[in-house]
This record gives sequence, structure tokens and C-alpha cells, in this order.
Amino acid sequence: MILYPVISEKSYTAIDRGQFTFMVDPRSNKSEIKDAVEHVFDVKVTRVNTMSTKGKPRRRGIVVGRTARGKKAVVTLAEGQTIEFFESR
Repeated sequence: MILYPVISEKSYTAIDRGQFTFMVDPRSNKSEIKDAVEHVFDVKVTRVNTMSTKGKPRRRGIVVGRTARGKKAVVTLAEGQTIEFFESR
């Protein structure tokens, strides 16, 4: 369900507001993502926002292809809760 956390400048500034960003399985829905985050990190999730990401075009010499498409989830936690994985920033 949860593939990996998104490590970017924008996602790290959202941590101050209690929002954490993850790449998730493109077939998952918001309630499945909420249940997975609550189970794995033992926190209370108040909101889940999702967005589909397109694959970017890439080229290696004559070969033209695309990167993989995916789905991003921005998870908002209840007031005062945090995920320890992101605290070592």
C-alpha cells in the first residue's frame, strides 16, 4: 500500500503543518491509505489527499521512454501527533 515517503523541500515544509507525503499504490483509495498509515505508524489520520502523477518522458540516445506513473498521498495527522521516521531531518 505505502511504497515510500516523498523526500523533497516542499514535503518537508508541510511537516510543520502535520502533513506527510507518501507514494502509494495507484490502485489504492483514500480509506485504504488512511488505514495503512494508522496501522504502520500508530497515529490518528484526520485527512488524506491524493493525486495521480504522470510518467515523465525520458530519452537515452535513440531510445525514448517514460518514467513510471504513480500516486501521491498527503496525509494530515491529528493535532500533536507526528511520525518518528521524519523527525531525523
